[in-house]
Amino acid sequence: MKEMQNRTFSEVVSEIIASTDELASISKNSETEKEMFTELALVLEKIPPIFNDLRDCDKIMDTPTIRKAVESLEKEIKRAKCSIKVHNQKVKHVESIAHDLGRSLGLVLFATVEVSTQFKTKIGELHKELMKMKFDENCSPTSTSSRTTEFICDLRVEEIEEERNSIKACDIALHLKYGKDDEFKRAVVGLKELIQSKNVDDGWLNEEGIVSILLNRLGCNKFINRPIIIQVLRCLVWNNPANKEMMADVGSLSTLVKSLAGDEEERREVVGLLLELCDLVNVRRRLGRIQGCIVMLVSILKGDDQIASYDARKLLNVLSGNTQNVLYMAEAGYFKPMVQHLIEGSDMNKILMATGLSRMEHTEQSKASLGEEGVIEPLVQMFRTEKLEAKLSALSALQSLSGLKENIQRLISSGIVVSLLQLLFSVTSVLMTLREPAAAILAKISESESILTNYDVALQMLSLLNLSSPIIQNHLLQALNNIAANPSALEVRKKMVESGAIQLLFPFLMEDNAKVKSGALKLLYTLSKDAPEELEESHICVILNIISSTDCKSERVSAVGILSNVPVTQKKITDLLRKANLVPILISIMNSSTSKSDVFASLSSESVAGLLVRFTNPFDRKLQLHSVEQGVIPLLVKLLSSESHVAQSKAAISLAQLSQNSLSLSKSRTSRWLCVPPSKDSICEVHGRQCFIKRTFCLVKADAIRPMIEILEGKESEVDEAVLSALTTLLEDEICDNGSNYVVKMSGVQAILKVLGSGHIDSQQKALWILERIFRIEEHRVKYGETAWSVLVDLSQKGDSSLKSTIAKLLVRLELFQFQHSQYL
Repeated sequence: MKEMQNRTFSEVVSEIIASTDELASISKNSETEKEMFTELALVLEKIPPIFNDLRDCDKIMDTPTIRKAVESLEKEIKRAKCSIKVHNQKVKHVESIAHDLGRSLGLVLFATVEVSTQFKTKIGELHKELMKMKFDENCSPTSTSSRTTEFICDLRVEEIEEERNSIKACDIALHLKYGKDDEFKRAVVGLKELIQSKNVDDGWLNEEGIVSILLNRLGCNKFINRPIIIQVLRCLVWNNPANKEMMADVGSLSTLVKSLAGDEEERREVVGLLLELCDLVNVRRRLGRIQGCIVMLVSILKGDDQIASYDARKLLNVLSGNTQNVLYMAEAGYFKPMVQHLIEGSDMNKILMATGLSRMEHTEQSKASLGEEGVIEPLVQMFRTEKLEAKLSALSALQSLSGLKENIQRLISSGIVVSLLQLLFSVTSVLMTLREPAAAILAKISESESILTNYDVALQMLSLLNLSSPIIQNHLLQALNNIAANPSALEVRKKMVESGAIQLLFPFLMEDNAKVKSGALKLLYTLSKDAPEELEESHICVILNIISSTDCKSERVSAVGILSNVPVTQKKITDLLRKANLVPILISIMNSSTSKSDVFASLSSESVAGLLVRFTNPFDRKLQLHSVEQGVIPLLVKLLSSESHVAQSKAAISLAQLSQNSLSLSKSRTSRWLCVPPSKDSICEVHGRQCFIKRTFCLVKADAIRPMIEILEGKESEVDEAVLSALTTLLEDEICDNGSNYVVKMSGVQAILKVLGSGHIDSQQKALWILERIFRIEEHRVKYGETAWSVLVDLSQKGDSSLKSTIAKLLVRLELFQFQHSQYL
């Protein structure tokens, strides 16, 4: 036979049909008790026609749950065949075979309950017929042989013939009450048989307190076979529904609930029992209050045991009639009943659900599950009702769920944005309490790019700023910052500036509320990137005051960023910043940063580096000297190693601007009369004269070249052009040889060749200019010529056409230009 996992569903069903036919044939041809086996065979012959229908619907019916149940039935049929082949079967053995087959059919019934009503009806009738099958004891032949007993022991440990015969009804209660584990186990097995054979008197059960005894023993952790106790309790319920009352008190239910944490078989049995007990109103009312009950039921619902999961779902649905239970389910991660109440429940129930939802601590997973279950739409509908309490509870719940991207999109799709803005514009006093959660939701919704399709949203929020409390202002500023910071929001930013946003925002910089002040600064920073001309001298003074006085990192970062957005060409602003002695403050800000990877550190480095470009203007030597004397060069060298490419690029630009004046400054110092000859260490390798960081702005003395080369060697190319610009200042005509030798000494040639292979055209042009100067020296042509040749030829074939002329000149200089010019260009 094929392996289980390799068989098709149709093959499994076919195997059951064939095995059942064979089992019926064996039963008919039995040499003993023909009447009893003939009756069994007549029932078995009803199975194949039903399963023929199941085989014909294999595409619909082949689910993991149904397959598992059908394969279980297949195993039971094979056990029955083996058992019947053994001679001298007793009546009880044949009854046991029938009942076992009936139980297996019951599993198939459970598995197909939601798939096929017609199949369910047929299987249900056959299941009942097998479970009720009973034969006359007088038909029983002699006792079972030892071979039979040994075989049955392998099939059903708990139904060994000796155990069933050794315990009489009068002894069961005694062993249940006082027996040791083995005795108790045999007594439970015997009791189960008595119940199944309808030989248990209800009066005896009550008089002996059998249910209490079983529940007490179930509460004992030492007993190793707990599932059989629960099976017996279930049998008692099936035998007489009135027995449910004996298990309906809180103590009994608490004992049963503990079994929900047991092994797979125990969990399956106890869930089934609790489901049956929930017919009673008292049980439904009490069960949800028992600590851990609903949490464990939800866990079972989500588990791998399909039968237990199915029963747990049914039990939870029964318990969901109680709103408190529904809240417990939601806290445990089962949200379907809560969503159902929000859709179909009474107004009060909806409010209870929404309020409970707003008070829960949600994980990203729970927010996602609630969104997928469809909770957003009914909450939005609640918000649109006229009842204040419903509006408030719905908004609070939506606020708690709005932190998830998918839920934000669902909120936008629901059309709630317009309603929220209308609420914020409302002056009705009873609605004022709703404005805070409404603003908070808008702040979250604004994280989605979808909101950019409506420019008016941002403008309406701007107009609300002066009409709101600080808390609402903070939410609105969060929303406006989210919108403005989006790379696709250029048009929105323009309209905000045109609407007077910058003028509107500056008064908020005087606010005592730190969050409002910080939010306004951040928005001003973003808007001033596109409209720096809107910044007036009075605005700059306010910003300078913030930079010099605040201890808040975010405020300082935004304030410095605003100043870095002001065009360098505005000399009046430069003079104002210089008089404010800003450079030492900027250096202090950067020196106080403790971590390169810190978000504020990265933003600070970008803003500070951008602002220092103004203070290193090559056409204003006095300003350069002022900045260098404050210690700007070591800071710029430090910024070359920043995590931010923007900061690296700005720092390289500033260093290049300073280096443009190094040669002339070194000349002017040499021309002065010196009392003492200069020391050897003070002579610069490139400039050939005395150089100092603070006097000649020399990059060599500042140790700036090595980190620049490392940038060129890196994978990112955004900074290449700025670094190459700085290197060109070392290769001016008068110092070209010295500069070339120094770049080679710093292992710069390989890094520059790398830029040729992967850089932007502007970077490639600067790299070619530098290489042309370096290769004027024969020693360098010999050392790097062959490597440069292949790179240059490849660039001439694949690079921009504007580079070809310069490449050709370089190849000629390398004296490796062996082929016709047109062949490579």
